[in-house]
Amino acid sequence: MRQDNDLVQTQRDWTTTYQALAAPHPADNTALRRRLLRLSVRLWWDPRLHSRPAARTALRARIRTSSSTAGPG
Repeated sequence: MRQDNDLVQTQRDWTTTYQALAAPHPADNTALRRRLLRLSVRLWWDPRLHSRPAARTALRARIRTSSSTAGPG
């Protein structure tokens, strides 16, 4: 269970970093790009997701669902 939580947190961090990088004129473009790359590698090579596109899709959907149901806060 803890490992799944780590994976979910990594995907959340990836999403947050991607959104920050996509914003107009991000504050620290280089740091955000490096962080996004590091998180992407971690997600890509995770043994629970590696070579399993359906698992990747399910993880992203899980993050979207939890983000939309968690109100402002």
